[in-house]
This record gives sequence, C-alpha cells and structure tokens, in this order.
Amino acid sequence: MEEYGREPCPYRIVDDCGGAFAMGCIGGGVFQAIKGFRNAPSGFSKRLVGSLMAVKTRAPIIGGNFAVWGGMFSTIDCTLVHFRKKEDPWNSIISGAATGGILAARNGVGMMAGSALVGGVLLALIEGVGILFTRLSADQFRNPAPPEDPSNILGSPSAQGLGNQTPAYQ
Repeated sequence: MEEYGREPCPYRIVDDCGGAFAMGCIGGGVFQAIKGFRNAPSGFSKRLVGSLMAVKTRAPIIGGNFAVWGGMFSTIDCTLVHFRKKEDPWNSIISGAATGGILAARNGVGMMAGSALVGGVLLALIEGVGILFTRLSADQFRNPAPPEDPSNILGSPSAQGLGNQTPAYQ
C-alpha cells in the first residue's frame, strides 16, 4: 500500500534527503541569523554582517546533517517496506530508532541506545499525532445521523411504554 503523493521507494530516499537538506538550511539559516545577530559587536551594520556570516558558515552544515538523517531514515524505511511487504507506522518508528542509534554509534553503546530510544519515541509521537489528525478529519466528512422522531425520545410517556397514560408522579 503506497501513500498518496509520495515517490516510490528508491526515489523516496533522494526526495527525502533533499527535503531534509532544504528544511535544515532554512531552519538553520533562521536560527543562525538570530544567533549571529545577537553575538556580533554592537552597531546595526556590524550585527547584520555577523548575522550573514553565521548563516553562510553554519546553515549548510546544519542542512547537511539533516540530509544525512533524512537519507538514512528513508533508506531504513524503504528496507523495512521491502522486507515486511507493508507500509505502516511501525516502519517509521523502527526507522527513527535505528537512525538515531546508527548516527550515535561512534559515541558508545550507551549513547547509541539513548539516541535510538529518543528517535523511536519521537517518531512514535509524530505517527500518533498523524493518526489522530487523520481520524479527526475523517469524522467531519462522516454523514450525520438521521434526526430522531420526537415521539421516541426517552422520557416521553410513549417511549416508556405508558402509551397515552399520564405518569403517576405528576
């Protein structure tokens, strides 16, 4: 089962890698612009130059880090789709955990396990929110229930089996 609007698996890796690079460059550029502006010497023009220099030096590095994460995540996800023969949220959760663990491997087994746990939990939250929004948006397109007959509302004498009799408590 293929998701609507996504590339098939071999091309998805390159697509996700590029998307992650763009996201990292844009987000990193905004963050580095603010950081460079704050850390530059006083004076608006000096701060503007400091901001621009910080963006030029750090944003591509952040974008590259995002691209590595996105490429590895998609590679593992496509591998799981191939071997499991289905696309479901478990693929993303396992891919996030494996990616976090692999990227932290050079820091030791403890950091690797911690990063894998964080990656798995983060992707589980993302998948859970996605499922929640899908269910909520599906509810708004559901046909409304037909209106009830006012004579069958509970509490009316006819609904309680009293027919036209008046209840004793009146």
